[in-house]
Amino acid sequence: MTPTTEQEQVVEAVRAGGAVKVKAYAGAGKTSTLRMAADARGHARGLYLAFNKEIANEAARKFPQNTRCRTVHSLAYSGTRPEITRKLRNPVEPPHQLAMRYGFGKLRLPTTIGKDLELSPSKVARMVMDGAARFCRSAQPEPLAWHIPVDAIVREQEAEHLRESLLPAVKRLWSEYLDPAAPSAIAHDVYVKLWERSRPRIGADFILFDEAQDADGLMLSVLRAQQCQVIYVGDPYQQIYEWRGAVNAMDHIRAPECALTESFRFGPAIAQLASRVLALMDEGTPVRGQDHVASRILHDSAPVQDRFDAILCRKNATVLTHLATGIGRGDRVAVRANVDELRAFADGAEQLMRGQRIGYPATLALFETWEEVQEYADSFAGRDLKPLVKLIDSEGVDYLRLILTRVAPEDEADYIVSTVHRAKGLEWERVQLAGDFKFKSGDDGKLTMAAEEMRLLYVAMTRAKHTLDVSEIRRDLYNMFRDAGV
Repeated sequence: MTPTTEQEQVVEAVRAGGAVKVKAYAGAGKTSTLRMAADARGHARGLYLAFNKEIANEAARKFPQNTRCRTVHSLAYSGTRPEITRKLRNPVEPPHQLAMRYGFGKLRLPTTIGKDLELSPSKVARMVMDGAARFCRSAQPEPLAWHIPVDAIVREQEAEHLRESLLPAVKRLWSEYLDPAAPSAIAHDVYVKLWERSRPRIGADFILFDEAQDADGLMLSVLRAQQCQVIYVGDPYQQIYEWRGAVNAMDHIRAPECALTESFRFGPAIAQLASRVLALMDEGTPVRGQDHVASRILHDSAPVQDRFDAILCRKNATVLTHLATGIGRGDRVAVRANVDELRAFADGAEQLMRGQRIGYPATLALFETWEEVQEYADSFAGRDLKPLVKLIDSEGVDYLRLILTRVAPEDEADYIVSTVHRAKGLEWERVQLAGDFKFKSGDDGKLTMAAEEMRLLYVAMTRAKHTLDVSEIRRDLYNMFRDAGV
């Protein structure tokens, strides 16, 4: 292919040596650009680093012979003692068992919405496990209180006290992970953390670090310590993993910056809409589409027979609703979502109907009875839950479990229903956006979105190649554009 001017600038920056940042918009040909950059380095030893094996294997088929393609985890695994990695095969300790072993009891915490949040011993144990996991993805040498996640609705003073009281348990759990004789299993993040603490030297003359916006503090610590050239590639507007510890390397790395702003995925119509979302995030450079690609925006719902290839949802609960609707029509529907959490929603609903409090999933944890969930679903704040609550009320919890057994394999499905998080990195010809994207009214009465919600919307929009249906969010979306003047 003939490189664009932007691609040539990236190749020249890499050839010049030194750290480089490449801001690559959605579908902007970053893989082909990085392949050109690797070619430009001639016989130098290159390493392409990806976050998952599928992407690394795909890259291996495209990159020149001077560049190895690996995942971060595969590098860390090969650099960790076998007596630790062997613990990956140990039985996983469930939260309720950890709670019994550590002597956790039930907790009640005041919230900012005037309703106490009840935490079961299992939920407390899960917080400790999550705290250890967040520490593993950080650059800190020891677990700290802020690694422990506490629901944002808990009052800050109580949240701070809870973190401090649980910190010894997180440190104890971390020490058990490091003990080869301890019976509990470890997660993959544990050996990656151990590898980072060993201050590894990566054998390469240059490193191409893909999806850099999703990097955590731990990986940045490793890369900053390398003496070779590091090229950070990513899109700061596709950072949607803060909850997993991502810190957005694109903001933290001080290096000459290049940009890939021409998307080869879609045409001008989708590019223009995505650029308006970028403008809401104070980005002055729009994404450019391909004039020869006939893309279109649908503002009114398409007929049922005009099915889409993918329906993208913000929440797991919305995935369930669309799955149920599709199966009810006789569609073959595939799902990209946390299926365990979907099953947990059915279990949680059933427990609330029996008058039992639950700690998981978080969507239902605040409520004491199913009647409270029904009331919340009728409110403006809970409108996203209403279709699912209505489904359970009319068909029952067992029906919800039944449809989860009817999920079709992706290669046999009529279409896919996915959360935006699970759709990242993918593309489809025709995409429909669900109606659960979270708009809010600002202090001045103007409609807006939190920054992380805007990034989620941008990622969702840019999965479409030819047709993007925004009919379910049309009114709020264009009112937000109008209020912001973009």
